[in-house]
Amino acid sequence: MKKVLIFAAIGEAVTGVALLLVPLLVGQLLFGVELTGIAIPVARVLGIALVALSVACYPGEAASRGFYGMLTYSLLATVYLVYLGLAGEWVGSLLWPAAAIHAVSTFLLAVAWLKERQFKGTKTHSD
Repeated sequence: MKKVLIFAAIGEAVTGVALLLVPLLVGQLLFGVELTGIAIPVARVLGIALVALSVACYPGEAASRGFYGMLTYSLLATVYLVYLGLAGEWVGSLLWPAAAIHAVSTFLLAVAWLKERQFKGTKTHSD
């Protein structure tokens, strides 16, 4: 089962990265049409989600995988939404609030990650 999960996680990661880097090509290869307009940023957000899903599903310590998946998604979504806002082409009324929520989530997840690492470090040294 672990090998199948690794295969699936890598496959989704590759698809996600392809959607981020070359959404037009992926649209053409998958659906037989070129993605245009709003489909391009939506495809890139889907790519971010697929990368995060692959991180969350890759075999390892079960408790931390979901956490790393969410941190990956939140960080990449923040960066991409801010990029979209600064580029100015795709800016709806909820873009900046969504970017801010993802930024706060990323910050809180990063703080939790650092505290966990610090706790594990002090626990190891005191044993």
